[in-house]
Amino acid sequence: MASASNASTSNATATATAAATATPANDDCDGCMQALLQRLGWRIDSQAERGQAMIQAGQPCQRDDLAQAQAAGDLRLSLPRGLTPAQRTRALQAALEDPATRCAYMFALAAATARATAALDANPGYRFTALQLGWIGFGWGGARAQGWQGFRSLGRGYQPAAGNARALDAFYHGRVRSECGVGRQIAQLATQRELYGDAAFDDEFSAGELSIGTFLTLHDTDSILLGAHAGEFFGDGKAVKSSRMGRHAFAGVPGFLVHAFDRITLDDVNNQAQNFVIVDVSPAAYASLHQHGGFAYFDQQNARIWTLARQLRDTGIRDFMPLLQSPAADARAGLESDQQQILARMDALLADPFYRGFRIYVHHRGVQPIAYHVVRMLDRNPRTPYTVSLARHNLHTTLYRRWRDRQLHDCRSGHALAGEPSHADAGR
Repeated sequence: MASASNASTSNATATATAAATATPANDDCDGCMQALLQRLGWRIDSQAERGQAMIQAGQPCQRDDLAQAQAAGDLRLSLPRGLTPAQRTRALQAALEDPATRCAYMFALAAATARATAALDANPGYRFTALQLGWIGFGWGGARAQGWQGFRSLGRGYQPAAGNARALDAFYHGRVRSECGVGRQIAQLATQRELYGDAAFDDEFSAGELSIGTFLTLHDTDSILLGAHAGEFFGDGKAVKSSRMGRHAFAGVPGFLVHAFDRITLDDVNNQAQNFVIVDVSPAAYASLHQHGGFAYFDQQNARIWTLARQLRDTGIRDFMPLLQSPAADARAGLESDQQQILARMDALLADPFYRGFRIYVHHRGVQPIAYHVVRMLDRNPRTPYTVSLARHNLHTTLYRRWRDRQLHDCRSGHALAGEPSHADAGR
């Protein structure tokens, strides 16, 4: 009996010691989860003395922004002071895994996308493909002078050589040439830079994970966009699912405008496709997308616009950008009444909020409403209409989880939550 009693006392002492040792770690974990939730916009109430933990997630994905979500009572978590440590941990974990937290992340992702594309757009040295030595042209100084090293011939593949943020600075501030497919990759990677901040961006990703080049090249790398480390993809080509998820579900998502007819109809092969990253979808544009269930309806509208343009071409009109994109009063002066009527029908189709409020970044055209590109293609490739699709992406799956886990890791390591861009005041 004495032996059993001694064993019981020993076990109890060991259990108490383990619990005492674990408490600070648990507190750290809980504190970091709470800090991340609050950073993403959750409001956590710990004033109540007793009661159960309560998550009031709401519908933040359906709000225009975080302020509207909070005003509507979304993203609320009640953690009464009487909760046991285990109950508190479970409640924080449940809030962190709630779909509403992913929606809150989308608000942050939208802001990061806007910063990234604005920085790229502001660099006059980042230009379109011309006569150059490879797929990506880094100028006479070569790739290494701008922080990149090649790993495929003919300039078809590069990765950072001396730091990820420094490599992207070549596109923020340097002189580089590429076509719009690489421009899309750079915008996607720059969004991650803005989301993490430079220090965490350098530390989190390997050079191979930030590979750029032809899309085929990326499949054979560790690329976080299309390679071995991309993880779980979300496929929604015609935006059927995205059009039900809220307007910020589009933020940062890659896509493309592409010719609907056979390649033989192309007059300007350099404009066979317009690779883009979505920067913003206005509330009205999202409402139209939601009403029509995605892009298929607008592919049909694009075809109607193209058909009307063909009718005008038969009357001698060749340049549609000055007539439709930002029409000056004198641009239509002197047109025949039948031409005016056809233009009015095109105006009516382009007046849908989708065309003016769905704003995309295309290298080297900057951030423009999608109408700009639809009309521009009437001039560049008049023998085919264009369709719009989303590319497969991992923004809401692998990259979201990776960013979230990085925030928690840094917090538990005693670092501030990553994500404030350290180069924000660097004169750009």
